[in-house]
Amino acid sequence: MSKPLLIQRRFGPLFCVQFFSAFNDNFLKNALVFTILFQMGVEGGESLVTIASGILMLPFIFLSGLGGQLADRYDKARVAQWLKLVEIAIAGLAVAGFFWQSISLLMTTLVLFGVISALFGPIKYGILPDLLAPSELPRGNALVEGATFVAILLGTYAGGFITGAHGGPWVFGIAMMTIAVASWLAALWVPKVGAASPDTVVDRNVVRSSVRLIGELWADARLWRTGVMVSLFWMFGVVAMALMPTFVKDILGGREAAVSAYLTVFAVSIAVGSALGAWLSAGRIVLLPVPVASLVIGLCALDLAWTLSGLTPAPTTDSLAEFFGRPGSLHAAIDLAGLAIAGGVFIVPSFAAAQHWAPVTRRARVVGAINTLTALFMVAGAGSVAVAQMLGASVPMVLVALGMVALGSAVWIFRVLPTNPLSDLVSILLRAVFRMEVTGKENIPPAGQGAIIALNHVSFLDAVVAISLLDRDPVFAIDHTIAEAWWVKPFLRFTRAVPLDPTRPLATRSLIAAVRDGETLIIFPEGRITVTGTLMKVYDGVGLIAEKAGAPIVPVRLSGLESTVFSRLNSLQVKRRWFPR
Repeated sequence: MSKPLLIQRRFGPLFCVQFFSAFNDNFLKNALVFTILFQMGVEGGESLVTIASGILMLPFIFLSGLGGQLADRYDKARVAQWLKLVEIAIAGLAVAGFFWQSISLLMTTLVLFGVISALFGPIKYGILPDLLAPSELPRGNALVEGATFVAILLGTYAGGFITGAHGGPWVFGIAMMTIAVASWLAALWVPKVGAASPDTVVDRNVVRSSVRLIGELWADARLWRTGVMVSLFWMFGVVAMALMPTFVKDILGGREAAVSAYLTVFAVSIAVGSALGAWLSAGRIVLLPVPVASLVIGLCALDLAWTLSGLTPAPTTDSLAEFFGRPGSLHAAIDLAGLAIAGGVFIVPSFAAAQHWAPVTRRARVVGAINTLTALFMVAGAGSVAVAQMLGASVPMVLVALGMVALGSAVWIFRVLPTNPLSDLVSILLRAVFRMEVTGKENIPPAGQGAIIALNHVSFLDAVVAISLLDRDPVFAIDHTIAEAWWVKPFLRFTRAVPLDPTRPLATRSLIAAVRDGETLIIFPEGRITVTGTLMKVYDGVGLIAEKAGAPIVPVRLSGLESTVFSRLNSLQVKRRWFPR
């Protein structure tokens, strides 16, 4: 039994680096937010809070391209070590800013933390496919995303503590410097992976390099769409988290403890959603959950807006029991939880798809381009909210706008989905209902695109299983009598199927031509479902196609479905049940 990823050196140190870095970023940001809102009473504080949420992402617009080039040009682990060493000095500057209570210095430090994060982002997500198998990517991304929001939660708690009665500059300084050093020490243990593309030219013109990377991302429709999906998630997140302290303070009458409680709900829910997203997409790239999650985000945002719009501002209270006893407080927490769970389901498959589809020699630059795009979305989202607030827009009005954007995004994502929705749904149902396990899937890619996948035939569900094995749409060879069945015809609309009739050789020629053109062919050499529990007569059609097309054959053995009610075996041959493993 393999050890959990978190205690393996190929993942554990990277996880710690990301966790500590995210903690310090949000520790500083939330200490600044709480100081502005609750300690200094700065005029226009609400818009400053929104700006603080967006300013951390500003460097991503200009430096993600440079970060991607450095990560592809040099060993990603070595670059991470140098960045985390510089981060220690920036943490020292943040400590000085907090001692002097200088908002301008703290804002500057926040930008510098953003610089480090922008350069580290392509390393963090670019190195994951080097350290993990493709089937482990969704789980690795779920752990990273979940840990990021837990770090946000803990950073918020720490920020609230620092600005409270028991905090102070010395406590802030010790915590900030300790975490910065811990992040650097963890970076020293990240495994070396070598340079992915040592000949990469590092363009010092950061604007030009970022524009070029965005252009390269745009040229690949599949990567562009997944990049926009990732960017939408972070835009939704930054807007929701920027609004949270404001409506807790101004509408619900809460203080630091109430904000921390809401962020606890938000962060835990993101972690739950990330785990669910990893489970849904385990074993293959599945994107159908993304538009569904966007729909849920939109509905939760609209419901939260409706809830808050019906409330009158409540007097401030330090008591959490009194706070959650007020009308709307618990309802708002449930809406935030639903929004965050959907967000976790949204992001994990999206980023796993982008990492999996990015070329190995350009993976870090692809991640850098996505980070640039994400930063543009986040800054645009936070900036729009800040402008709307300065113009007098209420929190419910902004939430309505957020909900409408999420609903529109759901429609767009479903229309341009880079994967087959039927294949995605089938894969999810097989995992949920039949607990399907796939062994040896790594043997399919080396066979190339023009390969023949040959399966034994044990049940009427075999074709459904075959669809779930591949990341691209295959061509099906299907018996002509089965193709005429009324219950099969609806499914044929979602697949490319060629009915085979032994009396008509034209269909075989069509299959040979398809394989020669690089199509993956799925075929059942037996031609019919087994009635004995063993292989039936194997026809030579698959051999003919392979010979004429010069294609390799990948044999696949199905086991378990012969025990379902969808097989042709009787109760004397096998113990039949609805949902065997």
